[in-house]
Amino acid sequence: MGGDDVVVVGAGHNGLVAACYLARAGRRVVVLEALDRAGGGSRTEETVPGHRFDLHSAAHNIINMTAIPDELDLAGAGLTYQEMDPFSTAVHGDGRRVRFHRCIDATAASIAEVEPREADAYRAFMDVAVPIIRAVMPAIRGEQPVRELPDRLGHIARFLGRRPLNRTAELLGPYDTLLRRWLPSDLTRAPVAAFAAHAGVGPSTPGGALFAFWQAAYHLHGQWHARGGAQGLTDALLARAGALGVEVRVGAPVTAIDGRGGRVRGVVVGGDRLPAAAVVAAIDPTRALLELLDPPLGGRTGTDLAAVRRGNVVQALVHVATDRLPGYPDARPGDWNGLQSFVDSLDDVTGGWIAAEAGRLPDPLPTYAFTPSALDDTLAPAGHHTVYLACPTAPARVDGGWAARRDELVDAALASVEARAPGFGRSITGVAVRTPADMESEGWPGAHPMHVDIALDQLGPFRPTRALSGHRTPVEGLYLSGAGTAPTGGIAGTPGRLAARALVDDTSGRRAGGRTLDRPVRRRPR
Repeated sequence: MGGDDVVVVGAGHNGLVAACYLARAGRRVVVLEALDRAGGGSRTEETVPGHRFDLHSAAHNIINMTAIPDELDLAGAGLTYQEMDPFSTAVHGDGRRVRFHRCIDATAASIAEVEPREADAYRAFMDVAVPIIRAVMPAIRGEQPVRELPDRLGHIARFLGRRPLNRTAELLGPYDTLLRRWLPSDLTRAPVAAFAAHAGVGPSTPGGALFAFWQAAYHLHGQWHARGGAQGLTDALLARAGALGVEVRVGAPVTAIDGRGGRVRGVVVGGDRLPAAAVVAAIDPTRALLELLDPPLGGRTGTDLAAVRRGNVVQALVHVATDRLPGYPDARPGDWNGLQSFVDSLDDVTGGWIAAEAGRLPDPLPTYAFTPSALDDTLAPAGHHTVYLACPTAPARVDGGWAARRDELVDAALASVEARAPGFGRSITGVAVRTPADMESEGWPGAHPMHVDIALDQLGPFRPTRALSGHRTPVEGLYLSGAGTAPTGGIAGTPGRLAARALVDDTSGRRAGGRTLDRPVRRRPR
């Protein structure tokens, strides 16, 4: 490497996205990954022999709301996305079933089969939710075009309606309260809450209402599975990065970022110093700036970063290999396409969150399933399936330790399926567990997939802090990306794109014939 190169620390999807955009803009880029494989949370592995499971992310929604797949021509690099529709099926313990289709009318019709009044309430909820999601979507995409401002203001006006103070209060409040106001019963409250909790936000969190309103985003944009599992996104990014000349090194943990004199000078990896003109830290921002940076970030900016919240509530996973799909009574085609909610009440999510924050394993255990092998025959042998069970309210640190509580987690998760799909236990051919302790051992701080909590004060222009939300740092040449940076976590790619844009904007004067960062690799027919 030479002093004009860019080092990207971390080969998760945001780091790889940043590397691709930087290489397209003419930079020489090397990506350094501590683990022996790239991908971060977008990895798929054979955790049960012959069966491939996602290690964390199981549905890619936000990235499919952006232009990133087209701009990087990820389809041309081998990525295929398959839509999950219905995007969710609520499988209640009492036998009631609700199917949430991308089409709101179809969803309302499904709800009306059980309770017509609830169907009307859900429509009214979506009438309020859709405008606010349309208004915030440009920010989630990392785009703020002036030409869209009139439309966004119109969406905000429709959201506020004739009761602006009430709507504002709802948006600033928790989704527990919001759902109780808008939806009559747990028939719809519980599955919407399960989806909101999937984002890593508790029902009683102030400002969490946005994540229940986010239900409208699935109706607007759908929910998507990457063929081959989440690894399909990583493999496509690696292929695109390779074609653009990016070097990716795995098993290369960075032990220090040299920021002496207020300017980044390179990184230390394996005892060697690699000089660089710029560094993009696509990892947990607190680790990057408070642990790896030499000297650590100080002053008010450093104090604010050290104060960001990372709670004790994360996810725990149970991977189940089976010889058939869960046998829900009176199932219909498509019931296994998306998330299958086994949450019977909003109180179960609220209670689960409180228990997990206190270090206890929730009882009952809020659980949902993805069965991607129903859509994707690359994940399991013919006639067999993968059942991805997740608890969105698992304690990162649990009383007694995860080694002692692992079997209890498995038993509770399997029992939740058995209660709704009698005979499920007889279909099981293998089980693998991913506790928060397992995830933390792979470098996830606090087993937290979003690096820092998501709430209104740690989202968008406040993520991870107000001073750092522009992806720039007080150290010249050092930039931030990853799930803990603006605008949000999850499988978005936007933090990678925005970090690359900030770097290119800051250094474009040093390059002749500046290139357009967002120019598509090549236009593909639709």
